Parts: sequence; C-alpha cells; structure tokens
Amino acid sequence: MQSDYRDQSAPARRGVRTVELDRPWFWLAAGWRDFTRAPGISLSYGLIFSIAGYIVIYGLYAFDVFFLILPMAAGFTFVGPVAAVGLYDVSRRLEAGQPVTLGIALRSFVPHLGTVSTMGLILTLFLLAWIRVAMLIFALFFGDKVIPRANFIDAVFFAPESLPFVVTGTVVGAGLATAVFAISAISLPMLLDRNVGVPVAVAASFRAVNRNPQAMALWAALIAGFTAFGIATLFIGLAICLPLVGYASWHAYRDLINGTEAEDTP
Repeated sequence: MQSDYRDQSAPARRGVRTVELDRPWFWLAAGWRDFTRAPGISLSYGLIFSIAGYIVIYGLYAFDVFFLILPMAAGFTFVGPVAAVGLYDVSRRLEAGQPVTLGIALRSFVPHLGTVSTMGLILTLFLLAWIRVAMLIFALFFGDKVIPRANFIDAVFFAPESLPFVVTGTVVGAGLATAVFAISAISLPMLLDRNVGVPVAVAASFRAVNRNPQAMALWAALIAGFTAFGIATLFIGLAICLPLVGYASWHAYRDLINGTEAEDTP
C-alpha cells in the first residue's frame, strides 16, 4: 500500500482554507456518493454501532440507571469521530482507487494506534465529564425524588416545572459539545491521513473551526441533526447516518486542509 503520510510540519505550513457557508452540503453530497459506492460496507459498519447502542441501553436498564440513557445518547456525538475512523479510511481508499473491505476499514486504526487511542481517550474523558455533570444537574433539580420509569421522560423533560433543568442541561451540554467539535472536527481524519501528532491535528481542527465559524456551525448542526435522527429511530437510522456523516467528515477534512474538494465545486 502506498503511503500517503506527510511530515508533521505540513499542516502548519499550509494552514487551513476558508470555505463558503454552503460547503457542508457539498461534503454531505460527497459522503453520499461514497455511501452508494460501498453500500454493503457502509450499512455493515453502521449496524455494528446500532447494535452497540442497543447493548448500552440494555446495560443501563439492567443496572437501574436508565436516567442516563438520554445523556449517553447525547454524548455519542463526543466519541462519534473515533467511531468513524474506519469510514474515513473507506473514503480515502475510494478516493485513491484502492480496494475497500469491511475488514480493512475496521483495522484502519491499527497503524495509527497511538495517536488515535490518545484522541479517543481525550474524547472519552469529555464524555465521562458530561455524564458526571448530567448526574449532578439531575441531582440538583430532582434530588431524591423517585420518578417511575413509565413516565420518566414526561416528568423530567416535558413537565412545566422541569424547564430550568432542561435549559441548564442543554446549555452545559452545548458548551461541552462545542469544545469537542472544535478539537475533533477534522483531527481524526488528519491523524489517519498524515504522520502527525495529536497536538498538531487538534490545532488544525481548532483553526479550521475558528476560520470558518459559519460553515462549521452549520456542519455541527447537521451532524447533531443526523445523530439525533439516528438515535431517535431506536438506532436503526444510525446505520445510515453514521456512515454518511463519517464519509462527509473525510471530505470536510480534505476541503479544509488539502483543498482537493474546492477544485470539484459544482
């Protein structure tokens, strides 16, 4: 396999591009093209994480911590970039005309185990922090109040007296999600594509978000929307949404760092 690595100083020299507000739609279109070029691999990859979602939900119910289901579901966006590493490799291989299989995609992180694991640990710590904060917010507003499982969602999220809880949780969660997005928007694809360290990839991701606030805000909203849809459909939609967003994230990285997508603007 031909190596596509660059030296560690390349991102610093080339920096990031400024893109138009509507570029996320082109990233999605490119991601959908990759999905249709490898539908079996895409659906199989997505189904793995759909099944993992069911396992997590079952575990939360089994250990009687079902109140963590929604925070865990929301927190999936924190670790989603790591889950999509294999999808970045699929897009990279399709772009290079190289063979693509599910096994290759699932093993794609192995040559980059150190950097990908480090980034995964960072994002996992954000997820754990969010879960801890969510538990504290819940305890602050509901204390020792016993809420039956049957009407838990209505009592916690839709009752008029729960509005302060919902607002507080949303604001705190959005703040953490913004920080995670800033450091991970393109860092995982870069770690897969280039021989760089985590600080370089994180810095490049932060610069890309900072230089393109409107386009990246739209991209973050689209990611959140697709993820929410995937989870709201009892993880069935995740089998499509995760590959689509993963492929699109690769094209976002190529557009913002390499500039190859800009030459293909319709």
